[in-house]
Amino acid sequence: MRKFGVVLLVVFLFTTAANAQKKVLDKIVAVVGSSIILNSDVETGYAQYLFQGTPPNPALKCEIARNLISQKLLAAQAVIDSIEVKDSEVEDEVDRRMRQSIQRAGGEDKLEQFLGRPITQYKDEITPDVREMLVSDRMRGKITEKINTTPLDVKRYFESFKKDSLPMINKEVEVGEIVFNPKLTGEEKEYAKQKAEDLQKRVKAGEDFASLAIAYSQDPGTAVDGGDLGWKSRSDFVTGFSAVAFKLKAGEISPVFETEFGYHFLQVIERRGEQVHVRHILIIPAITAQSLVRANAKADSVYKLFLKQKITADMFSSAATYYSDDKDSKYNGGMILNVENVQTRTTLIPIDKLDPQVALVIDTMKVGTVSKPTLITDASGKKSYKIFYLKSVTDAHRANLEQDFARIKAAANEDKINKTISEWFEKKRKETFIKIDPEYQSCPVLTGWSTPPTTQQAKL
Repeated sequence: MRKFGVVLLVVFLFTTAANAQKKVLDKIVAVVGSSIILNSDVETGYAQYLFQGTPPNPALKCEIARNLISQKLLAAQAVIDSIEVKDSEVEDEVDRRMRQSIQRAGGEDKLEQFLGRPITQYKDEITPDVREMLVSDRMRGKITEKINTTPLDVKRYFESFKKDSLPMINKEVEVGEIVFNPKLTGEEKEYAKQKAEDLQKRVKAGEDFASLAIAYSQDPGTAVDGGDLGWKSRSDFVTGFSAVAFKLKAGEISPVFETEFGYHFLQVIERRGEQVHVRHILIIPAITAQSLVRANAKADSVYKLFLKQKITADMFSSAATYYSDDKDSKYNGGMILNVENVQTRTTLIPIDKLDPQVALVIDTMKVGTVSKPTLITDASGKKSYKIFYLKSVTDAHRANLEQDFARIKAAANEDKINKTISEWFEKKRKETFIKIDPEYQSCPVLTGWSTPPTTQQAKL
């Protein structure tokens, strides 16, 4: 069975010359039911591929054409099944993609210069394509939503491989953590609060919100976009932020307020029912040496409690739930999840994928022991003290059901999804009129996709 993945083919960056060529040289690559796919659609998908810095590969156009046909088939079925997406979802996705493009281009002005037209016009142009992509993805989810992979399915999937073809699994560890973040006093946070209030006054006095956000906001995800968060619902924000965002009217600027991230103030751009479009400026209080000393002292007191008794997994789990400041791990028994395999929520982490700082700490530890408090700095520069617990070590081995059931189940489930999607396309393409341009009929991945000539003639 072939594997079919509906990929994103909405391109953000066209040159004016490319658009001129599109008008003159465009042709129909494929007809799918009542929809058409243009050569420019394929070319823009290929342009996006090149824009990512990957080497030229013209053969990829065959894959792009097939994925576009697949998307049309899914979208057509979605209409029949009354599957829709909200306007706010489409707008949010368009905004997200545009923010990425603006960041890559180096600013709105540079992006508009590259596009050869205003961003607002381009957003209008790509919105229908984004909507179709979202609808297609939702249809794909409906096709596979009832898939259930049983232990017997996993066993059969595993046994379908020859023993010498099973992959080797690297050494893996299970590591728990209790995190002690430095806590600032009101006095230590005062400078950040005052800075946020000064910026808020400047905005209210008439200075441009976006310019100040770009210059001063410490939210790395939105500062480059002038603090723009796009369309969000209440559940997308932390409690304190949503309470302020949904209280204001369009155009209003909030007072400075505090959340777990720091001090903010925001402006509501637009409100639609339970969706709000806001922008904000965040100032993060700087961690002080004194706050780190306090965090270390608390961590050390908990470490000494461990030394008084035999450590068990349940004991560590309870301690993590009670003491840890990390929301991701504290309710998971303190265990660190494998971020590269979050769907299976596995705690087994290949040693070469473990944070080097953590790997250095556990290198000399024995299974079932805890480390002394260690100062750890994350990728964003945030510092905290951590106590680590080495729950297990699994040496390198060839994949087997006993040790790797969760991993094999995930692979078996993915295989089942791919087969289900393949079978759906196999059936749907036989029921749908599909005509492919001769230039693309030679593509191996499109073999058998065209409706047989006799049927075409009858339908024409």
